[in-house]
Amino acid sequence: MTELPNSIDRRIKKSKAALKDALIQLMQKQPFKEISITEIVQLADLNRGTFYRHYQYKEGLFNEMIDDVIKDLVASFREPYQDMELFRVSHMPSSAIKIFEHVHQHAPFYTLVVKSEAASNFQQMICEVLRNLALQDLTEVFPSHINQELLASYQSHAIFGMILEWIRQEFKHTPAYMAEELFKIINFKPANAVVQSNLK
Repeated sequence: MTELPNSIDRRIKKSKAALKDALIQLMQKQPFKEISITEIVQLADLNRGTFYRHYQYKEGLFNEMIDDVIKDLVASFREPYQDMELFRVSHMPSSAIKIFEHVHQHAPFYTLVVKSEAASNFQQMICEVLRNLALQDLTEVFPSHINQELLASYQSHAIFGMILEWIRQEFKHTPAYMAEELFKIINFKPANAVVQSNLK
């Protein structure tokens, strides 16, 4: 009896998910360079043949995990405006911001890679993705008197800074709370205030 393509696809996705979950669990206990493929497949309850059908090295598995997260990050960033012809940030409800739901959904991965030597460039990669998304999609809503590249870079690092702080605080706030705080920051327009310094 020939197996249906959908059934094969589901089995492949299930196997890959098990391998990725196993790798994350192992990386929580030991450095990436010390993890063996044997340990990964044993924890995933799969055989080595299954691993090698999809990946040549453990680095391939890890890089695919990063690619999956990046794709989901892009989708979550674009969700508030992807179906709109005209997008006004000030009219957007905080509930439309999905990026923190994305981070929370991938919390073990984000927590791990932020602290792991195996993904030392992950912060730079995320900031670059957010910066490029802003430049590709949101330049129409950028103030014309501000350098767009500098503004996009500033915003991307600011958002990832919030994510880092959230991770450091072990996700003590809900994604909805984080979205609301980002919404307040986006719409905050400080007046020309006079600040008294306490420095002497």
